[in-house]
Amino acid sequence: MYELTADQRVILDALKSFLKNKVAPGAAERDQTGEFPLDIVRELGEMGVMGAQTPAEYGGSELDTATFAMIVEEIAAVDGSLCLTVASHNSLCQGHILIGGTDAQKAKYLPDLAVAKKLGAWGLTEPGSGSDSGGLATKAVEQADGSWVLNGAKNFITQGSVGGTYVILARTDPARPGRSKNDGISAFVFNRDEVEGFSIGRKEDKLGLRSSDTAQLIFEDMRLPADALLGQRGRAFKDVMKVLDGGRIGIGAMGLGLGRAAFEFAAKYATERVQFGQPIALNQGIGFKLADMDTKLEAARLLIGKAADLKDAGKDFTVAAARAKLFATEVGVHACDEAIQILGGYGYVKEYPVERFWRDNRLTRIGEGTSEVQRLIISRAIVAKYQQEMATA
Repeated sequence: MYELTADQRVILDALKSFLKNKVAPGAAERDQTGEFPLDIVRELGEMGVMGAQTPAEYGGSELDTATFAMIVEEIAAVDGSLCLTVASHNSLCQGHILIGGTDAQKAKYLPDLAVAKKLGAWGLTEPGSGSDSGGLATKAVEQADGSWVLNGAKNFITQGSVGGTYVILARTDPARPGRSKNDGISAFVFNRDEVEGFSIGRKEDKLGLRSSDTAQLIFEDMRLPADALLGQRGRAFKDVMKVLDGGRIGIGAMGLGLGRAAFEFAAKYATERVQFGQPIALNQGIGFKLADMDTKLEAARLLIGKAADLKDAGKDFTVAAARAKLFATEVGVHACDEAIQILGGYGYVKEYPVERFWRDNRLTRIGEGTSEVQRLIISRAIVAKYQQEMATA
């Protein structure tokens, strides 16, 4: 957690070189145009980044979670949009297949995903259900021959219009009496070029992360074969929670990377910018901002590392991931805001990148569970702990 291994150094050095030469030069322009960088994503696939945690038997790099978090942080520090593509492709679509897929499903879908021959999308959010994911309305009805027919829509889906492989959540059964309304939800996996009745709706015009593809998905009597069912019928929500737990580590690392980029730019600027005869970094009002930013970002990195280590050790990491995601994204966004303040008027114009870092980072407090949801997870765990202690005292 505190010092890179030799393998991590090799991976990160190669990645940093690629980011500097291939990604950074066009990041600001892609933010303006919204163009999805397919060629760059394909190259990352060749480098093993797009299958970072996928087992080697399926063509992946089989990296540990801590190393993946470092990769995400580095990409975020250069291009938040590209980072979201990498994080969601790995953690959500591939993550769900790895958790719930049969051997046959893994063999069919993961090899193309691991090298970015196909991009992965994961569909949970709907027009009427966000944090209340159990309220999803997309339905899948089983047919006499065992196939399924899906109807409904999904909103804010990353890789929505450029995806090749989709994992979609739908209600297949009513919730059983006494159970949560999350009961009765199933997952399905399919390749876009193998189905009919599937279309792309509105592409979102976003505040930030503008060259990350975000779109609405529409299902109109979309028929899927029986073997498209991913995991156990009606019990997918447990898998969804596992997917989101892992995804939160990645989004935390993304928030950290964007915050770090803003901090580093602001620190350099404050060291070079002279006012009243000295660099503004020597003014206590600026210097203390930099000190707080640096300390909080480092603390966020340690929380992310702890959650990653717990995940790789096969231990319960739900609360650790919630803490990491909550803290890293909150302090990451704050670092971006403080960077704008340090640059003053220059921080507010597009000539400098800190306004883009802020716009990109603002999503991290929402995606993969809002900050409020993370606080709910943590607070419930606290109450449960002390209720148990009092009951056994």
